[in-house]
Amino acid sequence: MKALIIGSGAREHAIADALASSGSELYGFLSNRNPGIYRQCMEFTVGSVTDAQSIKKFAEKTRPDLAVIGPEAPLEAGVADELLKIGIACFGPSKALAQLETSKSFTRQLLEKYRIPGNPKYRIFGNKSSESEIKDFMNELGKFVVKPDGLTGGKGVKVSGEHLQSSEDAVAYCNDILRTHSNVIVEEKLDGEEFSLQSITDAETVVDCPPVQDHKRAYENDEGQNTGGMGSYSDSNHLLPFLKREHVEQAHEITEKTAKALKQEIGTYRGVMYGGFMLTKKGVKLIEYNARFGDPEAMNVLPLLKTSFAEICRAAAEGELRKAKAEFERKATVCKYVVPKGYPENPVTGRIDIPEKTRALRFYAAVREQDGIIYTTRSRAAAFVGIADTIENAERIAEQAACMVRGETYHRRDIGTRQLLQKRVQHMASLK
Repeated sequence: MKALIIGSGAREHAIADALASSGSELYGFLSNRNPGIYRQCMEFTVGSVTDAQSIKKFAEKTRPDLAVIGPEAPLEAGVADELLKIGIACFGPSKALAQLETSKSFTRQLLEKYRIPGNPKYRIFGNKSSESEIKDFMNELGKFVVKPDGLTGGKGVKVSGEHLQSSEDAVAYCNDILRTHSNVIVEEKLDGEEFSLQSITDAETVVDCPPVQDHKRAYENDEGQNTGGMGSYSDSNHLLPFLKREHVEQAHEITEKTAKALKQEIGTYRGVMYGGFMLTKKGVKLIEYNARFGDPEAMNVLPLLKTSFAEICRAAAEGELRKAKAEFERKATVCKYVVPKGYPENPVTGRIDIPEKTRALRFYAAVREQDGIIYTTRSRAAAFVGIADTIENAERIAEQAACMVRGETYHRRDIGTRQLLQKRVQHMASLK
């Protein structure tokens, strides 16, 4: 099968590896010369992944059987819509269906309309909303979260008591958001532990990947700013230390009902519905949906696939997912991202030496290769994934590899460690 990959981060490197190991012939439309991807491609080009017309022209030239869209920005730009016009099957939803991620207000209202469980208390405010309305709702909630209605790269959400010290701070932030976004969402602050459940669907069938826990904070012990994700882990039992089977089933049910609601509202969703969920003392709540694989979470689950990823993508894109069987190895994984010093606020760019041979899997992220030398950009540089029978052993493998990188970089050494896992378990126990 000829597969076109759109995107050039570590997530797309993991997608490329999974497609290549399924026997696919790869073509790439990349935003930068990611060596992990372009070295595997029969042909590739570098351009803007939101330029739907250029992607369409490249697809007309290479004629892939299937396009796999990695990041969210091309989905918002309608890349799937343009490719479908020329008869290329897409693993990734249309622009209208991608509202699941690109508009938080759309998703909240969808769940409310179809009485799907998982919504927190929320309200949507626009330019015509008064400051007193916003403040009154914040006071009603007590603890709250403020979210821009649109894509923010995982960095636009602010929480009362952490980023916002008063309702005045919060209202000022809402006003800032409304200068660039049509709406702002204020939600109750949920207390619990987050987990990611990435589900592949064609609107009729929903296939779950093993759940993963991501770590957004820049520094160890969950301190510092939110980032695109500093690392993640999964467990060999396809649960998490604080998660039971019934919790995964609750999250699955929310996704299944949401896929059916989308079909009624807009059309058939084909691709990944990645739910960011929180386990609370009142059950599983939906934080948000993403319309693609997570980064880093894709790197935890795709290497565990025992069945053909290419066939799963094709089956989802063609509405035949019920015929495909997705089976994952019973292994634990730990992913650690190496990032430029100063990331995410003031990242230092420069040469980086990434080890070729380690026990961990290596995924290149936002780097560029020039004359055989790898340079960092302003975002995450490379991810290392340890795979083993236990989280503890997987963490050792990932940590050893991350420590071998040379350059102006850092990584979170605590991801996947017993101390951090215990902190998560104790936090959930304290809520009961």
